[in-house]
Amino acid sequence: MTSSLKITLQQIREHMYSAVICDALDSIGHTHQSPRSQFQQLTTQQMIVGRCRTTLWADMFHEDPEPYALELKSVDSCQPDDVLIAAAGGSMRSGIWGELLTTAVRNGGCVGAIIDGAVRDVAKIRAIDFPVVARSRCLYDSKDRQRVIDCDVPVEIDGVTFSPGDLVVADEDGVVVIPQAVEAQALQLAWEKVHAENEVRDAIRAGMKAVDAYEKYGVL
Repeated sequence: MTSSLKITLQQIREHMYSAVICDALDSIGHTHQSPRSQFQQLTTQQMIVGRCRTTLWADMFHEDPEPYALELKSVDSCQPDDVLIAAAGGSMRSGIWGELLTTAVRNGGCVGAIIDGAVRDVAKIRAIDFPVVARSRCLYDSKDRQRVIDCDVPVEIDGVTFSPGDLVVADEDGVVVIPQAVEAQALQLAWEKVHAENEVRDAIRAGMKAVDAYEKYGVL
């Protein structure tokens, strides 16, 4: 059995998925780790697995004296295996994420972006094969409409806390974040469940009834 301390990000990408991680978190009492908003994989079908690099956004309705200041700082600070989290309260006021920001974070090794709001330049981002998960699209530029007001702080999306350095996974089923305090335990449980599910799947394919498989393996 693989120790939780040895489960790598690459192993998560190859063997796990958001739902099994959510189940593992449920089993240890962390029952609110996935926002219920409908996020879309707008640019690729790649699963996003990495560490939260957080930004907090606010709507604005006046001329910005320092447009883009903190968002540029935040994208330039991205490190390998970071995932840029934009907590914008689901605002559709502008497309806060686009091709240029994507290019900047990718240069730093960022592996994806999760945008609690709107994005633009979708075709151009798709062309460079960078995974972005967002609520929707919007043509408007963020200048004088939205801005980053803080970065590298805990943020919330639908009441779910994303803290800097937390492990986050996003795929076509949704987004789930693992608090660092329970990361090793949650990953170990998810790993075990994935392998148990494989046994159940093989048994059902071989003709075992679903009821009998559940009684034998205790996994669904």
